[in-house]
Amino acid sequence: MFWQKIIFWLLIFVCLTTWVSPPIALVFGLIAAFTFGNPFPQQTKKATKILLQISVVLLGFGMNLTEVVKAGKQGILFTMATIFGTLAVGFFLGRLLKVKDKTSNLISAGTAICGGSAIAAVAPVIDADDEEISVSLGTIFILNSIALFIFPAVGHFFNLSQNQFGIWAAIAIHDTSSVVGAAQSYGAEALSIATTVKLARALWIAPVALLFAFLYRGRNEKKAKIAVPYFVLFFLLVTVVRTYAPPEFPPSLFDSLVILAKKGLTVTLFLIGASLSRETLKKVGIKPLVQGILLWILISVISLWAVLNLL
Repeated sequence: MFWQKIIFWLLIFVCLTTWVSPPIALVFGLIAAFTFGNPFPQQTKKATKILLQISVVLLGFGMNLTEVVKAGKQGILFTMATIFGTLAVGFFLGRLLKVKDKTSNLISAGTAICGGSAIAAVAPVIDADDEEISVSLGTIFILNSIALFIFPAVGHFFNLSQNQFGIWAAIAIHDTSSVVGAAQSYGAEALSIATTVKLARALWIAPVALLFAFLYRGRNEKKAKIAVPYFVLFFLLVTVVRTYAPPEFPPSLFDSLVILAKKGLTVTLFLIGASLSRETLKKVGIKPLVQGILLWILISVISLWAVLNLL
């Protein structure tokens, strides 16, 4: 057990160097998971969430508030269409495949908005149990891992611009971590656009959670609180600081914080990979995974067509 911990920490250190890109960090995590396992499962789960949110907030030091507002305003109709369209299709797919009602809705919410964060927000509202949450998170997690490798390759195949890829990744990849990881490997401009668009979409967590609270009213034994994604609000606050910082403020400080954020996201992807176990794969099962894959393909194809023909 001691040598497993040493190797685990060594891999984290390697991920902090300039030699390791986000996809490679994910590979390292997967190798660790399937060879000697994750020696810190509980700590990793907490660290992943905290590190991801801190890294995303720090990315705000490299962005301008006007870009964030623009991303939210310009694509509001398309955002609404993709979010509620995905939820509707997910509902019918779940019925067709006979996936458990709450599991189906969690997978649909995770696909529609921002993966694990959306699932975490909706789960208490619909009073989902641990197994339903675990299965939906496992489904989204597996597809996120695949997306990190596939999306940059598809983007280059279709010769997508930085702007096109950033928007496409933000819409079609579930979790913020994988969106940022894929966009970071595609280019700096794609990273900036993908982050702003994804976080603009993340603001829809609250309305969607309220929608499910309305649909499930009377079904729950207890009223659950809606999990608010406060890190998105901190991201917006940081962009305000960056946008309106006085001219004498050293830009190098902001650049250093952005570099730190990117390294944090690289380590986050390693921790995510290390958290995938054989038990997770067994728990997911075939039907929820099929629903997740079909939904993912649908939103990926439609959004790819949109960025190719409308942008």
